[in-house]
Amino acid sequence: MQITAEQVARLREQTGAGMMDCKKALVEHSGDFEKAIEHLRKKGIASAAKKAGRTAKDGTVYALINNEAAVLVEVNCETDFVARNEKFQKMASDIAAHIAKANPTDSAALASQKFTSNPSKTVDEFVREAITILGENMTIRRFTRYPATANAETKSYIHMGGKVGVLVEVGMTNKTNASKEQFQAYMRDLTMHIAAANPLYLSSAEVPADVVAKEKEIALAQLASQNKPADVLEKIAIGKINKYYEETCLVKQKFVKDDKKTIEAVTNETSKAIGDTLTIKRFARYVLGEGVVDAAPETQH
Repeated sequence: MQITAEQVARLREQTGAGMMDCKKALVEHSGDFEKAIEHLRKKGIASAAKKAGRTAKDGTVYALINNEAAVLVEVNCETDFVARNEKFQKMASDIAAHIAKANPTDSAALASQKFTSNPSKTVDEFVREAITILGENMTIRRFTRYPATANAETKSYIHMGGKVGVLVEVGMTNKTNASKEQFQAYMRDLTMHIAAANPLYLSSAEVPADVVAKEKEIALAQLASQNKPADVLEKIAIGKINKYYEETCLVKQKFVKDDKKTIEAVTNETSKAIGDTLTIKRFARYVLGEGVVDAAPETQH
């Protein structure tokens, strides 16, 4: 019997099971939905469906740097109890290693990839199996991957046991300088600064035009009551936008360990000290569960 994609999608929606599990169940039971659901429940796969409706906003932010890539990944579960479980931590480690090796383009691609440590399963199937074993909903919420290159060094920092994670990539002309203590200290300080100061952008060039326009609009509205010429108000508004850059752009931020210097100045000082030209290329900062919305309560019938 030919099983359609629509049938598979419908069964997946009803049970929360993986696509391949749904297709196998439908094929085995000739398209009978009730028998397919029963089949999935007996295998413990559909039991993950109820859990999948629950909010997963605990978990861990995990970092991995190896010869292939640097990875920062957020893996969520429902409670701190499971987050501290050895099996959950191993799962986060295995997922990070998979991302480093398999280089998925996005979360959807990641879910469908064959899991590198067990190619008989997809990553989605691996996670659903973990849901059944550990008894909580789990998701791979997001990840950042920087491939290893000959002209850049990466550094990670995990704060509060996985509550905050940072990954930063710094370009350099001679990678042998990466072993120098001044550079290592700079990278440690840089990641800790990012964790503490929460920059939104690397530089002012990265701030979207609509964000700049909105900041200017707000500034001019704040100045509306002042009886000053338009050109003066314009200059004051520009000053406020520059202040916004200083607060939100990494290179313009005041260094948390010495607010008399900017991150740009500290980078230049370190460049001079080690005899290289350092450039902060990119960074990622994750806060565990940030922005996760609680699941809607189940409707009672």
